[in-house]
Amino acid sequence: MALYEHVFLARQDISTQQVEALVQSFRTILEENGGSIGKAEYWGLKSLSYRIKKNRKAHYELLNIDAPHAAVSELERQMRLSTDIIRFLTVRVDEHEAGPSAMMRRSDRDDRDGRGDRGDRGDRGDRGDRGGRYGGGGGGGGGGRRDFRDRDRDHAPREARVPIEAPASTPEGGEGS
Repeated sequence: MALYEHVFLARQDISTQQVEALVQSFRTILEENGGSIGKAEYWGLKSLSYRIKKNRKAHYELLNIDAPHAAVSELERQMRLSTDIIRFLTVRVDEHEAGPSAMMRRSDRDDRDGRGDRGDRGDRGDRGDRGGRYGGGGGGGGGGRRDFRDRDRDHAPREARVPIEAPASTPEGGEGS
């Protein structure tokens, strides 16, 4: 049988117990079709990058599946019909990860050096005054840009547009002389 990693997002307004009930129903579907769930990880209620079906957050769940293609197709069909599932993704893999997934490993996040001294940038020395936003002094960047209000002072006022008259035509439809 093939190995799959399956992640689904459930609506934010259902409880964690309801998410676990969904996992049990999906487990039943897979077992009826000759498959099994090796590992189920609940990643928690997380904020979404953008709204999906009016939801700002979602419950994330990972399932490691060992099942034939027909069982996974039936699982996806049932997920499409469910109003509690807002998104899902199934990926075929060569082997399942042993231990917790990358989302569950806190050590990766805690091993970062932190953002205190930004030691990875090296010594840049005194960079001096960089100039104001539109030139002049003060902080910010912008270098030699002029203030956008000065551009109107550098040019003379626009001349009034003169309407272009159409050539006169004779009543017979010909052109005038």
